[in-house]
Amino acid sequence: MMGSETWEQFAGNLAFVALAFAMWAHFSIWYQHLFSKAGRLLLGIVAGGTSIGSMLLAIETQPGIFIDLRFAPIALAGGYGGVIPALLAAVPAILFRFWLGGVGADDGVIAIVGVTVIGLVVRMAARRRPLWFPKLVALTVSVAGALSLMTATLPSLTAVSAFSTFGLPLALMNAIAVAICGLIVIKTRKVEIDRILFERAFSQSPDFIYVKDRDSRFITVNENMARLFRFSSPSEMVGLSDFNLRTAPVAEELYHREQEILRTGEPLIDSMERLGERYLLASKVPLKDGEGRIIGLAGVTRDISEMVRLERELRESRNLLSHAMAGMSDGFAMFDRDGYLIYCNEQYRDAFPLSRDARVVGAHISDILRHVVQTGERVGVPADAGREWIEIAAATLHRNKDEEAELVNGEWRAIKTRLSDDGTAMVVVSDITAAKKAERALTLSAEQLRSQATTDSLTGCLNRRALNEALVGMTARCAREGQPLSLLMLDVDHFKQYNDIYGHVAGDKCLHEVADCMRAGLAALPSSVTGRYGGEEFLLLLPGANEEQAQVFAERVLHLLNERHIPHRGSEEGHVTASIGLTTAVGKALLADPIALISDADGALYVAKQQGRNRVVACHSNDDISGSGEQDSEGESRSAAS
Repeated sequence: MMGSETWEQFAGNLAFVALAFAMWAHFSIWYQHLFSKAGRLLLGIVAGGTSIGSMLLAIETQPGIFIDLRFAPIALAGGYGGVIPALLAAVPAILFRFWLGGVGADDGVIAIVGVTVIGLVVRMAARRRPLWFPKLVALTVSVAGALSLMTATLPSLTAVSAFSTFGLPLALMNAIAVAICGLIVIKTRKVEIDRILFERAFSQSPDFIYVKDRDSRFITVNENMARLFRFSSPSEMVGLSDFNLRTAPVAEELYHREQEILRTGEPLIDSMERLGERYLLASKVPLKDGEGRIIGLAGVTRDISEMVRLERELRESRNLLSHAMAGMSDGFAMFDRDGYLIYCNEQYRDAFPLSRDARVVGAHISDILRHVVQTGERVGVPADAGREWIEIAAATLHRNKDEEAELVNGEWRAIKTRLSDDGTAMVVVSDITAAKKAERALTLSAEQLRSQATTDSLTGCLNRRALNEALVGMTARCAREGQPLSLLMLDVDHFKQYNDIYGHVAGDKCLHEVADCMRAGLAALPSSVTGRYGGEEFLLLLPGANEEQAQVFAERVLHLLNERHIPHRGSEEGHVTASIGLTTAVGKALLADPIALISDADGALYVAKQQGRNRVVACHSNDDISGSGEQDSEGESRSAAS
């Protein structure tokens, strides 16, 4: 049996091992950019040093028999680093144990080798899920079991009744060390992955993204921003300001505008800027520290030169059309103050082919209008219009007015009426059929431009900017009307592998089919909004839908996607699946930052991925996240859509 002093020594040894891995994690997080290609080697070196340090703190239970926590670092090096890190950890530990000597040296080396093999086997078994939590559980249990077995079977240890004396405490403390240090490794790797994702998103964004300090000097910029100002590397812009990049008047204006943002804390959204021949749309927001103090600002600028060019061309086309209209041969007529036609040219009569014969000198306006009604010449004039309607229409002749009339043959007439001093009504009739068609074409072009500015061309969904605007408006409306708002974040599972296997053309087609499934799944909710948030991620906004209803819609989308059975060799299911994170807010929660809903849904989506993908997970207001679905044979939650 082990006394309290021995347990205290074990606790000190455990504290040393945990401290060593904590220092490695802290060092890795801060300096991982310097060791991005040698991170696993560093893990092996640290594990080897920690193992030796643990042996220096070992408890000598019998002459030459040492117990310590050397096995935990070695197992972690193999389980999370691979063969080379495992060797970097095990070989120094073996050499040091030989140097210590004693009757248990040979068996100690055998134990080190055995634990190294266990770590490598667990790594190979879970190679597709490097940060999988069950992997740590398997490693912990395997190390504890192996140490218990070895203390009961190795010759030098059985000779001193090691298993009954210290076997179980040794296995338990090493298992605890594996669990604690393994959690440190997982957290460190997660931070590294998040950092890489953030850096890639920042540097590879198609927009121009930058962060400035309180003096409007650049702290960091993305690659697109560096190329905009013709720098070969973003680092070359660090420390510069607009005074180094633009003319003095422009730089002065930008500086004062940014200082106003820093002073008031009010963001600047969609401000137009010029850079040479380029037109830029800039949005800038203040950045605050944990205590709410403004420490700088972040900006996103988009090149809208092409949109400005198209708008200019539209204006020029419209002006050209106006000039062409002014040069056309128009119809002209004059009516006296009593409403009798006293003059007209042939163009005037030809402009109204069905009532042409009634438009003769001496005819009264009422007779002309009656003929219009009888022939049904003008669209919009009721066929059963009686005397009262004709009198009302005739009374409007002696007014200054501009009107447009559509004829039943599809042609349009612009009718301008002007009164002279003696009460004579002068009427100019122009054929504006071509103008109307051009106007419709221009309207259609403008609508297409607006659609292109807000729609993702690949999937037909809203793009990210339009989606954010829709979210802000929808949260305000739902909060005002007291309705819930549910938000679904959908991510296509294993989409990178899909692109690698089938190519990007097939990947684009796959995203289009996923978008079709989302629209079909939300068809019963016409007020819903679907948008592409980025890459293979989509956001679905469901105004008026509570969590239960949103769960039904989400399951419906997954069901439709599974029904399509799009082949995917890189997926466990054998076909394309998706995971959905769900969050619902109502009342005061909607009055907070709407973008926080995206974070909640993203967190739920992350849990859905962890739970095995192809499922819906909801994020509740009390921060609990639960997944929906049935239990499969392995005990994991699976979506009913699968």
